[in-house]
Amino acid sequence: VTMPEGYTVAQTIAVLAKNGGCGVPTVKPWNMELVREKMDLVKAANPFAIAMDIDAAGLPLGRLASKVAAILRGKNKPTFTPNVDTGDFVIVLNSDKVVLTGKKLDDKFYRYHTGYIGGLKEISYKKMLAEKSDLAVYEAVKGMLPKNSLGRDMIKKLRVYKGGEHNHAAQKPEELKLF
Repeated sequence: VTMPEGYTVAQTIAVLAKNGGCGVPTVKPWNMELVREKMDLVKAANPFAIAMDIDAAGLPLGRLASKVAAILRGKNKPTFTPNVDTGDFVIVLNSDKVVLTGKKLDDKFYRYHTGYIGGLKEISYKKMLAEKSDLAVYEAVKGMLPKNSLGRDMIKKLRVYKGGEHNHAAQKPEELKLF
């Protein structure tokens, strides 16, 4: 900071303090330490959320799910705040063309419980990707989000479709290439 001609250091400090810093370092007169203004935190409502189209054809399930979960959380933005939902809406297309690497297609199972005694059910991912590929992608993304009310709000911004068509054209989704 350059001092105007005729101003003492104390007068310059008073002028800077009066202006509130405005993001500019201000100097405290009692110990001459530099102090920065605090950054404004992001509010809960995200007015800048956009919709993104992701084509899942040929992508590994886990890699796709981790990228989608990061977008839903808002980790791709400079305004990311862990305790605020700053993510975007995501539309995943062609979930029936997602692949599993290695022998996971035969060895991996989707397990859930009905709530009744002995109600543990298993579905192989080979059968699941053939019949309910949208559920496989949805559950993979859900498992990578926080397990609290924030994660439940984030998963509501995800839409998964088996084919390449969706009915969200009014939201003007941006095409996003992951890999």
